[in-house]
Amino acid sequence: MRIACMLFDGITALDVVGPYEVLQRLPGATVEFVARERGEVRTDNRFLGLVADRSFDEVVAADLLVVPGGFGTRALESDDRTLEWIRELDATTTWTTSVCTGSMLLAAAGLLRGKEATSHWASLPRLADYGAVPTARRVVEHGKVVTAAGVSSGIDMALVLAARIAGEDFAAGVQLAIEYDPQPPFDAGSPDKAPPHVVERLAARYAGRV
Repeated sequence: MRIACMLFDGITALDVVGPYEVLQRLPGATVEFVARERGEVRTDNRFLGLVADRSFDEVVAADLLVVPGGFGTRALESDDRTLEWIRELDATTTWTTSVCTGSMLLAAAGLLRGKEATSHWASLPRLADYGAVPTARRVVEHGKVVTAAGVSSGIDMALVLAARIAGEDFAAGVQLAIEYDPQPPFDAGSPDKAPPHVVERLAARYAGRV
């Protein structure tokens, strides 16, 4: 199971690290972190550096592709090389996945046309601009394409994939191993639940960035 995790400047760290923590436990898994060029990329707040060990030119096939999100995806929606690489990898994959605004890149690459897909709530309506069908679910499966909503949803998506690939008992064991048992202090994890003034403040912050 060869897993390619895409990196780029402006990535949200948990978008890629969350799925990685689950997927790297799959039997026989190897994980490669891939960017346009080898080397360090910085997260969307510039605090954390992640290292790409391979370039796009070096990774031309994978069993599973993970395209994370972050503020940096906005510029990449019109980046021909990035979109071309996503299409090239998708032609070889068993599973093509995204987390958060990573789905905007799958959509811009033409992989979500006519398909239900999800994204971060602040970007969800824009999926329709690329011919996708925005769906406000945490994980959306459409054939081999699996999209996850915002940030932490990538862990859920990876567990769904672990179950599809290695069985539900294996996936449940992974969930136990990482002690993924969310008990948040606030019931504010979606715009439908959060206080309106909190939603408005974040929507203003995200405007034009996601």
